[in-house]
Amino acid sequence: MRILVTGATGQVGRHLVEELHQGRHEVRALTRDPDNAVFPDGVQAVGGDLTRLETLGSAFDGVDAIHFITFGGDDFADLANGADLIDLAEQNGVRRATVLGGWSATSVETELRRSRIDWTLLQPVEFMANTLEWADELTTRGTLSALATYPSAMIHEADIAAASAHALTERGHAGRTYALTGPEALTPRERIRILAEETGRDLTFVQLTPEQERARLRGYGYDDDYVEFGIQLATSPPATAGRVLPTVPEITGRPGRTFAQWAQEHAARFRPYQGADPRS
Repeated sequence: MRILVTGATGQVGRHLVEELHQGRHEVRALTRDPDNAVFPDGVQAVGGDLTRLETLGSAFDGVDAIHFITFGGDDFADLANGADLIDLAEQNGVRRATVLGGWSATSVETELRRSRIDWTLLQPVEFMANTLEWADELTTRGTLSALATYPSAMIHEADIAAASAHALTERGHAGRTYALTGPEALTPRERIRILAEETGRDLTFVQLTPEQERARLRGYGYDDDYVEFGIQLATSPPATAGRVLPTVPEITGRPGRTFAQWAQEHAARFRPYQGADPRS
């Protein structure tokens, strides 16, 4: 199959490109900067911007299936041109599509549901890569300061990619919405313990009060609405946040990757020096 991967240099997209390439599919990787993108030999890098339809003609030409992201531009805003994107896909004979969904549906999901394309929606509970947001504090001070203490069944980005690859290339996934989790639910304190083991560092979780958390979020420049959203999420998380689901092994036929695996792969990002992880 000839498959177009949008968001090909992103946390999930780069894994999906590799997964499809290893499966001997013809992979076309969409990026706004193809000259500086690095993909496996044989992958075709094409330039294009999902927010500008006029840049996408050659990218969509002749593909059998597409993996969609639902945001674009420098501000990562939700795509508002879903009708045009799906119309372009249909005009080019696209038969299947996966969508990496977020908190709420965008124009991409809405228009796909109305289309003739066999679609599959992927809804990960939380990326393991969100842990990278802790890197600055862990690297400089050896602490993680946070209000949230709830467990999250976060998923390795490569497992999201694996689920997408199966849905794009196999029958039986059309019209399905898959909630995706990792194989375990861990609290921030438990993740810090695992990061400490993988980095060989003494790392500490620091419990914040709501007011301290507001001050921390404001320090990043977030507006009041986002700050209060963060407080609400930390104190009243979704009921599904810590629920481990069997979806990934059911789709892919293999167990989901653990947070310890992710931590080992990214250990260098949590050490106070630059350079490659000697174990990687």
